[in-house]
Amino acid sequence: MARDHPLEPVPSDGDPHVEVYNSELARLTEIKKNTWFTAPWLFAECYLYRFLRSLFAKTVHWNNWDPFLSQKVKTLKQSENSILQIATTMHELEIERGLSGNCDKLEVLFQEMIQMCLWGNATDLSFLTHVLSTDISKLQYVGKEAQAERQKFILKDDQVRVWQHLKSMEGGRVDFVLDNAGFELFTDLVLADFLVTYTPYVSRIFFHPKLIPWFVSDVTSVDFCQAITLLLDRSFFDSAVPSDSSSLAAHEHLKHMVTRWKTYIDQGVFNLSVPMDTPLGGDQSGMSIQAEFWTTPWPYWQMKDHAPELFQLLGASDLVIFKGDLNYRKLTGDVRWPAWTPFASAIGPLAGFVPLLSLRTNKADIVVGVKKELAEQFDNSGERWRVNGRYALISFLEAEL
Repeated sequence: MARDHPLEPVPSDGDPHVEVYNSELARLTEIKKNTWFTAPWLFAECYLYRFLRSLFAKTVHWNNWDPFLSQKVKTLKQSENSILQIATTMHELEIERGLSGNCDKLEVLFQEMIQMCLWGNATDLSFLTHVLSTDISKLQYVGKEAQAERQKFILKDDQVRVWQHLKSMEGGRVDFVLDNAGFELFTDLVLADFLVTYTPYVSRIFFHPKLIPWFVSDVTSVDFCQAITLLLDRSFFDSAVPSDSSSLAAHEHLKHMVTRWKTYIDQGVFNLSVPMDTPLGGDQSGMSIQAEFWTTPWPYWQMKDHAPELFQLLGASDLVIFKGDLNYRKLTGDVRWPAWTPFASAIGPLAGFVPLLSLRTNKADIVVGVKKELAEQFDNSGERWRVNGRYALISFLEAEL
């Protein structure tokens, strides 16, 4: 990478998509764009993680090893304070009377939940090199003042439209195309819990993980299952022995909430798009084929052609939530659109296919759906607003009838 040498073909390792990467690499070689600095950026990044996976997949004893696992677990552990605070908030909702019939109150709570889920992406491990645990806690703080402060950093805000769509559903299905493990996955589960437990609008959730370690911190099926186990393990957190009654209560609230999630998994309310025991790389029975598309270099524009099973699965959903920066880049083809390009135009053939929500903090140059005057104002300011993670986008499109 440092010397910009030609990228090597991905070795045949038994995992999917070797030929996908190598055929594209051969095409890039023909046009002399087959090095780290000359290849299309999205392809080069995806190739890097697929090549890294091959180094482990070809071994006997390390083929199920995730080199990023310890970092993901550490970040979850560092989020203890925020996790306990949110668990207590959910407990308070549980004892609230008349909540499900109070649409106005549900809307306020939904806005808080969706912002929590949005800013949970602030702990993307790719951007945490110099962030201390105290900084992480500050980023993750959930409260009215924090929500109001963050509101001005949401440059496209379709929260109201999403809520109106949810209210039109009854016992519907929501899909999460997952991004990061750790705290962000926790917030995804909390939002899912809120939707099925406290509203009449949603009855089933599908979670879509990656099949291989991907962009450092993306959720694999192993991460998903391990998160439930770790959150139920009192000894996992540093303060395993609470020092006061409020801390003890918070741990009990967490246990109660995650036990409910486990029950939802057992009952089919929470579903993983692959079998729960799927190993890294997927299984050989074909049961994981619907998850293979997420680790290709293709933009999501090509889902119908390259992953018809997945396209059909998502088409049955009442709302598909795409989490995070990479999913946003793939939705928009990683094209440097003018920032005021309508979201519907940027996602091409996916527009109108299914009700679609993207929750994304800005960490790459690709931004759409922002008012032209505002985008030009930011561009002229010199602030790196497209990439610094300080700003966010909540982008929603309804399905075409």
